[in-house]
Amino acid sequence: MSTATAPAETTTTTTAPKPRRSIVALVLVLGTLAATGPLATDLYLPAFPVIADDLNATENQIALTLTSAMIGMALGQLVVGPMSDAWGRRRPLLIGTVIFTITSLLCMFVPSAEAFIALRFVQGLAGAAGAVISRAIARDHFEGDDVARFFSRLMLVTMLAPMLGPVLGAQLLEFGPWQLGFAVLTAVSVISLVLVYFFLPESLPREQRVPLRPATLWSTVKGLLRDVRFIGPTLTLSMAFGAMFTYIANFSFVSQNEFGATPQQFALMFGINTVGLLAGTQLNAFLIGKVEMHRRLVYGLVGTLTAVAALALLDVAGGAGLVSITVVFFVMMFSVGFVFPNASTMSLASQSPQVAGTASALMGTLQFALGGGLSSLATMTGSGTVTLDSMAVVMLGVTVLAAVVYAFSSRRVARLAA
Repeated sequence: MSTATAPAETTTTTTAPKPRRSIVALVLVLGTLAATGPLATDLYLPAFPVIADDLNATENQIALTLTSAMIGMALGQLVVGPMSDAWGRRRPLLIGTVIFTITSLLCMFVPSAEAFIALRFVQGLAGAAGAVISRAIARDHFEGDDVARFFSRLMLVTMLAPMLGPVLGAQLLEFGPWQLGFAVLTAVSVISLVLVYFFLPESLPREQRVPLRPATLWSTVKGLLRDVRFIGPTLTLSMAFGAMFTYIANFSFVSQNEFGATPQQFALMFGINTVGLLAGTQLNAFLIGKVEMHRRLVYGLVGTLTAVAALALLDVAGGAGLVSITVVFFVMMFSVGFVFPNASTMSLASQSPQVAGTASALMGTLQFALGGGLSSLATMTGSGTVTLDSMAVVMLGVTVLAAVVYAFSSRRVARLAA
């Protein structure tokens, strides 16, 4: 992997300082909003085998409920992002949150796997509003390293959802059916709606809005796709997300069916690994101003690649067990904690606030479409059952791609700046 120095971080200037209290409030509101999506992903993971039995479905079908939500979120961001640039942030956010709340409630009553997959797709479409607009709002308020610092603070809040989600989901299985998880998700979504309505003011002034015209939108998208400063970090982020999401979507089956873990043991391992992601994001925040953004991202990619390679070696050597796998995934998640905020910042900070919604949408679309789509490859085995073998192959492949893409794009950016 290249460690050639990228061009100097051109957007180190900051906006006018904001009161600490307002920043904390913004982190809490956007954190709750952004955490709803990960909670929709992680809360029902321990129940995958139970849901498969209850709906008389295959493992692949239940895994597709996760993939369909990711695809829906990817497509939804293409719509919501430009809408937020044209109409402001609040209106699309409120509409999306309302629909997300309704679909969360309906998921409790699905009669079949096919209906579940379809409903999760709609839920993903609606959930795109929270994902894309929370990033755009951050770009509205901050620039340069301040964006990376804010993203790291935001992840401190949002990581509570994936850390506590599987633990809560596993405990809910002790008290009732898997549908209880979606009842909790509905309640959290209602809280998010209240917070947005009462505590999140509009952050995009009317004079900075861009009319929603197809020709203008297409021109903006083409410009973003051709801008290596944007597309390089975005593709790197998408591939790293693909490795992480392969783990998220499939480890419930692998840990319980292949290694005999209970839902509670799976939830504990998942929580430990999420602590790794949380620790990585916070160490990244500490290093801002001490280590340049390019090098922080390289450190994350090297750590992720090392961890995934170790997983593959453990699998081939027959030394994989619940403890060793947890250690490897902890290192991987810790390293991904460097990749996500820095790659996101590089992508968004290279663009003006007027197109932040569209840029955030395109970044999110590629992230969820590529990441979610690549993760489904792990289920395409001869038996249709995901294994540690198939997980390791997919994760290693996409991580290598992430490293190659970033090495190529950083060199290209450096040559253009020379």
